[in-house]
Amino acid sequence: MSNAEEKGLYDADQIQILEGLEAVRRRPGMYIGSTSAKGLHHLVYEIVDNSVDEALAGFCTTIDVQINQNGSVTVTDDGRGIPVGINEKSGVSALELVFTKLHAGGKFGGGGYKVSGGLHGVGASVVNALSTWLEVKVRREGKIYFQRYERGLIAQPVTVIGSYEGDETGTEVTFLPDPEIFKETTVFDFSVLKTRLRETAFLTKNLKIVLRDVREEEVQELTFHYEGGIKEFVTYLNKGKVPLYEDVIYCEGIRDNVQVEVAMQHNDAYNENTYTFVNNIVTPEGGTHLEGFKRALTKTFNDYARKNKLLKDSEENLSGEDIREGLTVIVSIKIEEPQFEGQTKQKLGNSEARGAVDSIVSEQLTYYLEQNPAVAKLICEKAVLAQRARDAARKARDLTRRKTALEGNSLPGKLADCSDKDPRNCEIYIVEGDSAGGSAKTARSRNTQAILPLRGKILNVEKARLDRILGNAEIRAMITAFGTGIHEDFDITKLRYHKIIIMTDADVDGAHIATLLLTFLYRFMPELIKQGYVYLAQPPLYQIVRNKKVYYAYTGEELDRILTEIGRDNQNKIQRYKGLGEMDAEQLWDTTMNPETRILLRVMIDEDTSNEIDLTFTTLMGDQVEPRREFIERNAKYAKDLDI
Repeated sequence: MSNAEEKGLYDADQIQILEGLEAVRRRPGMYIGSTSAKGLHHLVYEIVDNSVDEALAGFCTTIDVQINQNGSVTVTDDGRGIPVGINEKSGVSALELVFTKLHAGGKFGGGGYKVSGGLHGVGASVVNALSTWLEVKVRREGKIYFQRYERGLIAQPVTVIGSYEGDETGTEVTFLPDPEIFKETTVFDFSVLKTRLRETAFLTKNLKIVLRDVREEEVQELTFHYEGGIKEFVTYLNKGKVPLYEDVIYCEGIRDNVQVEVAMQHNDAYNENTYTFVNNIVTPEGGTHLEGFKRALTKTFNDYARKNKLLKDSEENLSGEDIREGLTVIVSIKIEEPQFEGQTKQKLGNSEARGAVDSIVSEQLTYYLEQNPAVAKLICEKAVLAQRARDAARKARDLTRRKTALEGNSLPGKLADCSDKDPRNCEIYIVEGDSAGGSAKTARSRNTQAILPLRGKILNVEKARLDRILGNAEIRAMITAFGTGIHEDFDITKLRYHKIIIMTDADVDGAHIATLLLTFLYRFMPELIKQGYVYLAQPPLYQIVRNKKVYYAYTGEELDRILTEIGRDNQNKIQRYKGLGEMDAEQLWDTTMNPETRILLRVMIDEDTSNEIDLTFTTLMGDQVEPRREFIERNAKYAKDLDI
């Protein structure tokens, strides 16, 4: 230990310089977000995004992604092929620069790409650094070039390994994730990749993406190819809903070097579903492109409604929220120099994007409404009904807003609150039924555990307007107990419990109630889920008693394992719990509520699959029967422990 270290000093000798890709391996989370399964799949996206940039530039029509038997992934495109010549400034091959130097690539000027999703030029080099090995093949000018790396270091220099006739070009990258980095898992999930690649194909009109998994004897293969681009994306997202009109309204154009595409369609539901993208990068927090769209939509519809007497002179303007009720919309722009707020690319900041989207949507939407008065009337009538419901909801919302004791609005009478007032220490159990609620109140730790029993199944918020939702006593009780408010009133800092635990029976009805509760939270308080405050309790399915010793099994497989260990004979007394009410307080505490022994599942939202999550809620909780039946049949294998 140095003298400086012994004294706790911070001096010049303690400054480390990390060379090359060493920094990436030392702090991988800075470059791919995490080393969890999400970070693992991000490696594929980085390589695919480079190929997509070729497509955006007009040089690539097909991308092939294959999960190989050894766990590696191969991404092949028919783009121009990464340049292999010697870079004048560095004196090494451009191919080597791309895979070994951060911030090296064709995306920093010089005419390589006009628009690009990979803004920082770190994608290929980061994947290389975090892989056990990576191999790249380039087809250019009749020759096939090859290079291999191991943990970011050159194992084989750029070499010509073959030749071919014709003018085909392209790049093939194969990499094997490094288990030293991805300690949680190095196994790629076909369904996760499927969701992201489908979205990418929707956003890149006419690009064909093939996903293939050859790890099992039965090869899985899907092809995503959408000539209609984001128009087909809206149709896909509205699957399971009833469109208000047949058309998908589409606007496109270029203003101030900003390429704008907008596709939208109203349905008969009440939730707004807006998805925004910049250079194919999702922007979950929106930004200036979304602001421009909202401004254009609100002004255009109000102007049309006034001009065509769909709004009386005495009536106030429709709000943007009214017009967007039941709207599914994709706003996708391509811009040369995007400016994002924050390193995570969550929100666009370019002011020119606001004006470009506003101008194009205003102009083309006005023309569409004039040419399609029947559609315009349907949308305006739906918005007027939404406006009236919003007025009623405003009154109902006041009942859910927590007031101070001086204002006289106390917590719900059914709530058995905890005595600790620090939200970090507190948790609330949302319990189905008074019987289970009574057991939970007796079993709980009164200092930190609150109990809110609900009477049966809450309202399905997927099928109801806000005024009816806020008129529901059970929903009002939850909103008041949580303390955050909803929608524009939502304030995460006022959350009274840092664990919201849904505790329902381990049967079909319990699963339905849990889904209804999750639907409410997802639609009205999504930040609670995004920030990891929502959990599902896991009560046991079985109690096994043998020679006065008690065992609990949470799955059928666990029951089999326990019976194998203790013996299968008539000395075993097995009880299948049909409901929480069958447990006494001590059993409920031991199995489901004791922080030392319980099992909780945290409910999480992955922003990369947000449109799939929305589609799942719509499918399960909407009015359309056939999509729901298909979903249940497709996923029935996951419900075997619910006796379905």
